[in-house]
Amino acid sequence: MTHSLPNVTVGTLPDLPDLPCYLNGEITPLKDAKISVLDRGFIFGDGIYEVVPGYGGVLFRFDEHMARLERSLAELRIPNPLTRAEWHAVAMQLIAACARVHSSAGQNGDQIIYIQVSRGVALRDHIMLPGLRPTVFMMCSRMTLPSAAQRSEGVACVTADDFRWEKAHIKSTSLLGAVFSRQISFDAGALETVMFRGDYLSEAAASNVWVVKAGEVLGVPKDQLVLEGIRYGLIEEMCQAAGIPFALRRITRAEVQQADELMLSSASKEVLPVTTLDGQPVGHGAGRGKPGPVYARLYAAYQQLKARSAQAAAAELEGAQ
Repeated sequence: MTHSLPNVTVGTLPDLPDLPCYLNGEITPLKDAKISVLDRGFIFGDGIYEVVPGYGGVLFRFDEHMARLERSLAELRIPNPLTRAEWHAVAMQLIAACARVHSSAGQNGDQIIYIQVSRGVALRDHIMLPGLRPTVFMMCSRMTLPSAAQRSEGVACVTADDFRWEKAHIKSTSLLGAVFSRQISFDAGALETVMFRGDYLSEAAASNVWVVKAGEVLGVPKDQLVLEGIRYGLIEEMCQAAGIPFALRRITRAEVQQADELMLSSASKEVLPVTTLDGQPVGHGAGRGKPGPVYARLYAAYQQLKARSAQAAAAELEGAQ
């Protein structure tokens, strides 16, 4: 006697966009990309990822993103499957292919390159098995930057305890902790969840957090408890160029609550003002609950760096022709 197997009927399968992706040496439509069910990235979340912004077809801070990718791979003992030149070449192929798709749909703009490397395929075993061929996946999508209203009015955040693991410096695909923490802010109608380990600031669900007090920009130390965002170095550079004091140190919950300004940073947020925290306006006096002057200077400097990056890439391309 044969029995029919049960079929999963809960929920729906989304229609994937008609975009190209890179999988293990081939460019293929995203909807057709397939991996083994025994891929350790699927079974264990045993892999790393990186997100690189591209403005007008130019990858921004590419070398810094590659350096972080290399650090994460080394921590997981996964060999780097491509050289930096190869990573760059594939990323540019995807940007060009995606730009053609977006252009045909009447959509143009900035893009995000997502890179993921897992340890590869093997029978299920927790040990970091050596000699596996890493699974390499890359895709490109339109980057949605913060709206004009979010920039002019700021965004709301909530706070929560940081319940994640103590190797947050690895950009791991094991992101269930980030999923839980981001859901906290989503359920509260806020943009991000600002987290604390005990009485000290760590980071947000998918952003680094910056505190401004008496004109000084403060960030938490670069250690194993936070992911060192690429904007760490970028914000320090912009502060130095603008003469804004900058320091990395432990920041208490009280300092966050009493900040003159709060900001988020990430690849897609760039730098973004937080004007409400746990339902209370951020800041003091006439500027309370409004984006502050330090944010305005850093945002302007960020846009200038993007423009200079595009100009440098154009000059390099012209010189190569």
